[in-house]
Amino acid sequence: MSDSIKKYKDDLYWKSNSTDSSKFSRYPGDIKVTMDKPKKDSYVQIVKAKFEERSQRGMQKYGTNLEREDLNLQEWLTHLQEELMDATLYVERLKAEIGDKLRDR
Repeated sequence: MSDSIKKYKDDLYWKSNSTDSSKFSRYPGDIKVTMDKPKKDSYVQIVKAKFEERSQRGMQKYGTNLEREDLNLQEWLTHLQEELMDATLYVERLKAEIGDKLRDR
């Protein structure tokens, strides 16, 4: 075992015998580290589900995904540009709607 791995395991061992031993467990011949499971951000989970749904819809509609290799760099950039132009149009429309609602107050 290399010195750095031994030092790492020794450090974990000493941490496991410190005040917060709930995150570390000692097993013969090795040290197993267990971490508390982080709380998931509900907004991230919603966006992930939307990405998955969008991917599936794209596969059904176009029969391919972003792993396709029939487009060159210029064509990918054109697709991106068109999507960003659409997004700009959506923002402009929503700004107009908000402006109308603010004026109607």
